[in-house]
Amino acid sequence: MGEDKTVNILKSAILLEKRGRAFYTTVAQQTDKDAVRRFFEQMADEEKNHIRVLSEQYRVYCETKSFKSGTYGTEPAGAIASTVLSKELKDQISAAGFESAAISAAMAMEKNAITLYSQRAEEATDPNEKALYEWLADWEKTHLAFLATVEREVTETIWNDNNFWPF
Repeated sequence: MGEDKTVNILKSAILLEKRGRAFYTTVAQQTDKDAVRRFFEQMADEEKNHIRVLSEQYRVYCETKSFKSGTYGTEPAGAIASTVLSKELKDQISAAGFESAAISAAMAMEKNAITLYSQRAEEATDPNEKALYEWLADWEKTHLAFLATVEREVTETIWNDNNFWPF
């Protein structure tokens, strides 16, 4: 793998995480619902951690032309698990509202991140690079799963409330 492609992938990954953080921060600032704000602030904080890790890897790679080994922190299901599935959060998200649209947009961003990180993990020959991208892909898969659960449960609630079920 050429240096330019490796550097470009790292830059793309940092940019992807910065965009995610900006999005999550904006949603948190614009909602008037406390549980939703806390959830999106937590998502933004996790993206900030990803930016930190990727930026450090970028610096090390530019200096040494190799990836740094190490652990990257907590398991993907960390603190967000208890927040995401809270009744308060689901109750505060309206299926037709801004917050629901933000969940859908966030899911699309997470899918893009999973694709980038999974492809890079498959292509990587450096074991430290492979570990980095596998770790990031796992985090993003966890984010996507939580977002999908919230979206599904909110949608079902709305369907039930509006008698959309045919039976």
